[in-house]
Amino acid sequence: MKHIFRDTAFAATLALAAAGASASGNHTGGHSHDADDAIGKPGVATKSTRTINVNMADNMRFTPADISVKQGETVRFVIKNSGQIKHELVLGTEKELREHSEVMKKNPEMEHADANMITLAPGKSGEIVWQFTKAGEVDFACLQPGHYDAGMKGTVNVSHTPGKTVSK
Repeated sequence: MKHIFRDTAFAATLALAAAGASASGNHTGGHSHDADDAIGKPGVATKSTRTINVNMADNMRFTPADISVKQGETVRFVIKNSGQIKHELVLGTEKELREHSEVMKKNPEMEHADANMITLAPGKSGEIVWQFTKAGEVDFACLQPGHYDAGMKGTVNVSHTPGKTVSK
């Protein structure tokens, strides 16, 4: 009987520790390879064809919020948080961003460590290098609690390049 209680208590402790780690947790590996296929893939900085500066501000807006690129293009985004509160830029599908926004409301201290996202403290800058492999729209947003709902989002319009196929 002692062993059953001890084993049950140990299992419960492990489960609570794992849940706590993921709740406050690090968001590495947060999206599937299918999502990467839909929005592109991490780019190689030395292969970037241009740099696009993006500003994040406390009015819950990105500048610019509408960006145009070509299919296959690798872009270096230089992102600056000119506000007084933490902001982030996350590339994704609209569905993925909406779902992630809801998770962030429940876990506001979640840290991000994926190639398609960056979180910046006030006054800080950083970059994302991304290759847009498919024509269409790629969305981006700030997923800090309340920011997405306040309209802090934008779109990358990826124009089709005739004859362009990009390998994975």
